Amino acid sequence: MAAAAAAAAMAEQEGARNGARNRGGVQRVEGKLRASVEKGDYYEAHQMYRTLFFRYMSQSKHAEARELMYSGALLFFSHGQNSAADLSMLVLESLEKAEVDVADELLENLAKVFSLMDPNSPERVAFVSRALKWSSGGSGKLGHPRLHQLLALTLWKEQNYCESRYHFLHSSDGEGCANMLVEYSTARGFRSEVDMFVAQAVLQFLCLKNKNSALVVFTTYTQKHPSIEDGPPFVQPLLNFIWFLLLAVDGGKLAVFTVLCEQYQPSLRRDPMYNEYLDRIGQLFFGVPPKQTSSYGGLLGNLLSSLMGSSEQEEGEESQDDSSPIELD
Repeated sequence: MAAAAAAAAMAEQEGARNGARNRGGVQRVEGKLRASVEKGDYYEAHQMYRTLFFRYMSQSKHAEARELMYSGALLFFSHGQNSAADLSMLVLESLEKAEVDVADELLENLAKVFSLMDPNSPERVAFVSRALKWSSGGSGKLGHPRLHQLLALTLWKEQNYCESRYHFLHSSDGEGCANMLVEYSTARGFRSEVDMFVAQAVLQFLCLKNKNSALVVFTTYTQKHPSIEDGPPFVQPLLNFIWFLLLAVDGGKLAVFTVLCEQYQPSLRRDPMYNEYLDRIGQLFFGVPPKQTSSYGGLLGNLLSSLMGSSEQEEGEESQDDSSPIELD
């Protein structure tokens, strides 16, 4: 027993020494590469990064490969070099091939890289698509809520409100979404449309079966928007409708839902998508039978199907996959 314990201890010490040597080797390599970049030898440094990446990967040193590519990407970004985008994609490749578990630190690293990319570059589009797919962990969902939240915050800072809203809808950050929408409304919207910004978000959250975020985004938005007086009740009929709808969703009574939709038709006609969203909400929360057609018709139906990721043809009308991309108008 004593001999076995001693052998195990020696093996552990040897593993620690090997790990330290490997990390020390990576640090020495990083030092040389950094010196090359600082001298302006960008092409040579980029090629050396790629060579080392594939060498590490072939040796199953996935963590070392990922760390080297991440630090290299940050270095190239700091020098305004497009090579940073290529190294960022290699970070993702190392994650995909290593089958590493999703962790907050990794999500934050990916979001950091995303924030440094040129907002108009095609590489950024490809990067975020692969990053979200990896972060889903093979669940078929559209990505980890935390990553969506981090992406939404970056896009909000860039004043890309539409894309920010998309990612907030797939996060669990109703409060952040509301604060962004307040800024979006005051900066880009008409005063007469202050109610429409939050109504759309609430209806879309409900279509994604996220009642909690729907309530948080409504409460936060109506409390913080400078053009909305204290309520409920509110001056704007549409806000009163949304308030009553959120109450009705908790009750689940079809008669209440039906009367609500009938009484507020003048407000609901302000956006033709509202009734499409409400059709789905009726099915999800009030037991309304699905439409007889296999899919909604026309352009509005296409937008709604994209919003909700409808998979009715594959899984039946009662199975709602809420993980497909949202197309926002």
